[in-house]
This record gives sequence, structure tokens and C-alpha cells, in this order.
Amino acid sequence: MAEFIVMPKMGLTMTEGIISNWRKKEGDSLKKGDIIFDVETDKLTNEFDAKKDGILRKILVDNGTVPVLAPVAIIGEGDEDISELLRQTGASAKDEGTDEKQVVNQEKCPAVPAASRGGRVKASPRAKKIAQDLGVDIFLIVGTGPDGSITEDDVRNYTEQEKKKVSPAAAIIADKLGVDVNNIEKDTRIMKEDVVRYKISEELEKYASPQEFRRPMSTMRRVISERMLESKRTSPEVSYNIKVDTTAMRHLREDVKDEVKISYNDILIKIVSETLLEFPLLNSSVDGNEIITRNYVNMGVAVALTDGLIVPVVKYANAKGLKDIAKEAKELAEKARNNELSPDDLKGGTFTISNIGMYGIESFTPIINQPQAAILGINAITDEVKVVDGEIAIRPMMNISLTADHRVVDGAVAAEFMSRLKKYIEKPGFLLL
Repeated sequence: MAEFIVMPKMGLTMTEGIISNWRKKEGDSLKKGDIIFDVETDKLTNEFDAKKDGILRKILVDNGTVPVLAPVAIIGEGDEDISELLRQTGASAKDEGTDEKQVVNQEKCPAVPAASRGGRVKASPRAKKIAQDLGVDIFLIVGTGPDGSITEDDVRNYTEQEKKKVSPAAAIIADKLGVDVNNIEKDTRIMKEDVVRYKISEELEKYASPQEFRRPMSTMRRVISERMLESKRTSPEVSYNIKVDTTAMRHLREDVKDEVKISYNDILIKIVSETLLEFPLLNSSVDGNEIITRNYVNMGVAVALTDGLIVPVVKYANAKGLKDIAKEAKELAEKARNNELSPDDLKGGTFTISNIGMYGIESFTPIINQPQAAILGINAITDEVKVVDGEIAIRPMMNISLTADHRVVDGAVAAEFMSRLKKYIEKPGFLLL
């Protein structure tokens, strides 16, 4: 029995999706599990598969934004009457099999030469006579008269535009070099130097093969763009940097490596989560004239993808041990890179960590992930000279960069938070007190 294929609802908060690519075309046979089209949400791209066998009888939405559960296509048997389903969508039986992309906007067409318009040339007798006398192909002239007809002024203007003053030497050089002097833009007489210069420029351009490429932003890129602008417009952001000694974190990794493999990022998720409970304003958000604070931390962990950035969330990170954090963070990162995250994996974040230290970056200013009040940037660890207990030593040092919303977080609070965070990173044993 014929039925609608509808825009799926993927996650509790999803209200619409974007069909970005049809894998099947009208008339194709479908088997249960066949991929029919790709759906983009604000940050994810998912494949939609057939739920039953049948024929893709009609594509109702070519590409674009569609509300959840709205019909996008019709599946049925090859000889089945689908006129009632078409009627429900506002279409009719005669629409079946038509291609919506064939509809062309009836916009006003720009002026084009008569040769491009086809058919007989429309010109006044006087214009035809002048064109014949001057040896001008009237089919190449753009008419400016009524209904695009060619006037004698059109013929004379065309002749003036085409006429080039070329010196005899330039003409000879142009012929030898294969240069069309009509391509040389110059108001005065074209000399041989102009021809040579044009030829050199032409060869250089050919050698360099300059090209420009355009492609539309992906949905993810558009969302990132919109949210970054929203963040800059919404929050008066202030940045704070402090340098920390990571020796204790290095020892901690070594101490537990036989039991579990943890990264510096995993350790920082745990330490930052614990510290945020002491500074609830850093873990807050603004809703109108209200400030929302929390007694838990959902840690967003930025993951770089080929075409953008995505922030899966480690839920209740403050209540989890390092082993669980390491496992969950790794799973979320893998799901992000394989495009397997669910909408629920991305929601609920209260604070974000963005780590680009692996690229050698020593300091940067991360942009707040709205509606959160702050974000912490993690930078590269570098060996530096440091005085320890009155003696010179080489220690692994790292900058951490905080960006905070000054509507909620004053400078003194941010500075105290960073100072406390430095203390816990350098001496994590204090967290056990």
C-alpha cells in the first residue's frame, strides 16, 4: 500500500531537518534498509533508510528545510494509484513524474545579441543598410529599440566599440604571436609593446593556472558561523591566561597507565569539573534577567572535524572518576568523527573545554559556546626553565586560556578561578581533601 515517507524526528529537540542529498530518484526500486536521502540537522548529517520494499513513486521535496513528520516522498507499488496521497499534499495526479527543478523563474532577461535570441533579427531598414555598408554582422548587435529591435545608433555604437587603432608593427607582432588585438584593453593606439606585454601576461596566467572555487557552506559551517556571531553579539567577553606546571599530571598518567590510558584532556575535564563547583558563576548561563547556576557540570569537549567543530557533552563529569571520563570522552570523539552522534549527545552542556595544544598553539582566545558563561582553552605543553625551590629546573609548562561573560563573571572571580585551577592542576591531591 502506498504511503508517505516523512521527515524523521531524530532527538527530542529536533523540529526540522534539511534534505541535502537524494540517494535515489523517482522510479527506483527500494529494498528495506536502502539509503534514500541525507538529512542535516543543526550539527549532524544522518542517512535515512527505507522502512519497507517498494518503488520511490514521487519525490515531494527536492532539497531544503522540512518540518519533522512532514511528507517528503511517496513509496508504493509500481502500478498503484497514488492520486489521493498527491491530493493531500496539494499536488495532482498529473504531477506524478514531473521534475520540480524544471520550473524556471520568469525573471526579466538581460539584453542579448540577436544571434542568441534565435529567429529573425529585428532591425530597422536603415540599421540593416548601415550594417551592410560597414561590413558588420548585425546578428552580433544588442538592440536597444522597442522589443529589442536594433537601431542605426546601435549599429554605429557597436562599430565604434569594435574599432581598434593598431600600429602596423603591432599588427605584425600580433599576427606572429597569435594575439587577438581585440582582447587588448586600451583606449589609445595599440603599439607593439602592448602586444608583447599582453602575450607575456597571457603566458604567465596560463602557467600559473589561477582558479577560484566556490561552494556553499555546509549546514554545520553555517550554524558555527551564526553561533559565533551570536556569541560575540551577546556576551561582553574578557580573556584570562595563566601558566601551569603539568608535572603532576604527567606523573598521574604514568601512575595509572597499567590500569587505564588517560589523556591530559581527561585529567583536565575532571579537575575543571571539580573546580567549577566552587565557582558556580563560571558554570552558569543567563536567561533574560536571571542567572542560572547549577550543582553539577556537563562538560562540553570540542572535537575538530573536517568541515567544522562539534561539541559532544560528558554528562555529570564532576561525579565521574577518571576511568569513566576517559572512556566516555573517547567514545564521544569517535562517534563525532564517524558522524554517529545523537542530538542528545550534544545538548545540556554547562561549560566547554577546547584543546588545540596538539597543534603547538601556546595561547588563544576561545569564543563562548552560548548560552554558557565561559569556555577554557587548553594549549601546548612545552619544556621551560623554571626556578623550583631556589634551583633552576626544566618543567613541562602549559598556558590555559579562559574566556568569560563579563555580564556574569567579574574579573576578580575569573582570576580566583584560574588561580584555584592552577593549584589543583599542579597539586591534584588537594581535590581529595
